[in-house]
Amino acid sequence: MEVQSLPVNYLPIIFQMVVALGFVVTTMFVTHKIGPKRVTKDKLTPFESGIEVIGNARTPISIKYFLVAILFVLFDVEVIFMYPWAVNYKEFTAAGSSGMIEMFIFMGTLLLGFIYVIKKKALDWD
Repeated sequence: MEVQSLPVNYLPIIFQMVVALGFVVTTMFVTHKIGPKRVTKDKLTPFESGIEVIGNARTPISIKYFLVAILFVLFDVEVIFMYPWAVNYKEFTAAGSSGMIEMFIFMGTLLLGFIYVIKKKALDWD
């Protein structure tokens, strides 16, 4: 016996989404209307942990910092995908070599990406 998915089965989910969205919109509207609106010079100045602001906040920063951070996140997330494979290693090897071949393909793709980053000298600090 196969259970059919009818549109009426989704009504509780739709109702919950409408209530959540209505709560957010209502809360934002009410707080905007009844909140204080006193604009002073002190409120408009940036607050940096109690330290007086010196200089411009828009000073240029080398793109190398951002590139290294993005590459770290990219390779770090890819390494996280290896964890389930390592946990289920015995099951993969017992079922045949398909799990091992898939992991070698994944590792090869990861290695190609790393070689590309090295060839482009993205990690060179000059």
